[in-house]
Amino acid sequence: MSIHVLPQLRDNYAYLVVSEGRAAVVDPAEAEVVIDAVEALGVPLVAIWNTHHHFDHTGGNETLAEHYPGIQIVGPAKESSQIPGLTRAVQAGDLVPLGDKAARVLDVGCHTRGHLAYAWQGALFSGDTLFAAGCGRFFEGTADDMYRALYEVLAALPDETLLYCGHEYTENNLSFAASLEPEHPAVLRKLEQVRRLRAQGEPSVPTTLGEERAYNPFLRVHEASLQQAVRARRPDVAGPVATLAALRALKDLW
Repeated sequence: MSIHVLPQLRDNYAYLVVSEGRAAVVDPAEAEVVIDAVEALGVPLVAIWNTHHHFDHTGGNETLAEHYPGIQIVGPAKESSQIPGLTRAVQAGDLVPLGDKAARVLDVGCHTRGHLAYAWQGALFSGDTLFAAGCGRFFEGTADDMYRALYEVLAALPDETLLYCGHEYTENNLSFAASLEPEHPAVLRKLEQVRRLRAQGEPSVPTTLGEERAYNPFLRVHEASLQQAVRARRPDVAGPVATLAALRALKDLW
């Protein structure tokens, strides 16, 4: 089993997941990059796993379907009319097989109403719901929806879970976190590490959920220190959900 990080567009990531001599790709925006990776590995591409309908996560679907006849294209049932080439609509609790393993489908709707994540063998493909040091915009949902996704659905996953998110936003996210808590040691350590990686042209993913719970402000809205940092900017904010909403609003302007 292996997971390969495939840079896409300006700052997107797709992921090539290989198990038992077969491969699936998560959120392909550019088919050519995926085809090159598949041919280099010498494995058949049998499935696409889309987390949500945005074009920068589905733009490669149709070209890949033409190149690999019979490929299964998996995506959210709630967005079935918006996923190019969809062949299997899934929802929370469904299992998506690859070789002798299967990914479990999680409902994390907010960024888009039907947004899904895929949990596979200790890895989480979170799309645009949870980023390294950040979270997605609430385009089609509310702070309550994102709170449920982060603190009820993803909170059930163990600390050692590897996080593979949809974009390379990590340095910017950590800079935002440091602007809120300029002396937070976990934030500063991770920011220094990510700056070194990016200077070398390396991706900042994966991280682990345990790491994220230490420095990601969107996963720390119950902490008094983080709430205080947010109230310094938004004095009227009280409580975890309101803190999450205020954080996202502040990040939107960052």
